[in-house]
Amino acid sequence: MPEDIVVIGAGGFGRETLDVIEAINAASDEPRWNVVGVLDDAVGGIHLERLEARSYRHLGSITDNRELLDEVPHVTAIGDPKVRAAIDELVGGTLTSALIHPTAVVGSRTTIDDGVVVCAGAQLSTNLIVGANVHINPGAIIGHDTVIDEFVSINPGAVVSGEVHIERATLIGAGAVVLQGLRIGAGSRVGAAACVTKDVATGATVVGVPAR
Repeated sequence: MPEDIVVIGAGGFGRETLDVIEAINAASDEPRWNVVGVLDDAVGGIHLERLEARSYRHLGSITDNRELLDEVPHVTAIGDPKVRAAIDELVGGTLTSALIHPTAVVGSRTTIDDGVVVCAGAQLSTNLIVGANVHINPGAIIGHDTVIDEFVSINPGAVVSGEVHIERATLIGAGAVVLQGLRIGAGSRVGAAACVTKDVATGATVVGVPAR
């Protein structure tokens, strides 16, 4: 029997996460996941139309569904790391096991925690540690021996070289490059297409080539 799952977030990444779930089910002999529905406090307009066009139920707000979240495992599919962390603190309950798209590549001796979403075409090298509630977007590449703390978002096409430590609730922008052996401080943001050549301080935002 498939395992029930609730998706928190009806925006773009929420629907990308539904794509990952659908791909996992399609690649399995029997469906692994049954999507009970989607929670979102502020969904409306085009986001709700796009969700309904795929025949998924909007179940209402998070606060109105606390009992459901106590009973059914969930994944928080909201791109902003700080919002995701705040929701996790509010919700409690049980995270799903990691959702890994069948076309993603995961190397040897890599540990991936619960609530992680790994999208299509991502490449994760050997000996990684990926914390809970991390998002690795389509086409991202993560080098060997890297540590990614909880609530990090690695956006599409980003490249993280080996031996990097990305601390909690950091965002690595689309197409950014992080060079080997660096520390990216908690709550920081790396701009799209930036090239990070030095450590990034906690809470900093860096952009450009080289990133400053």
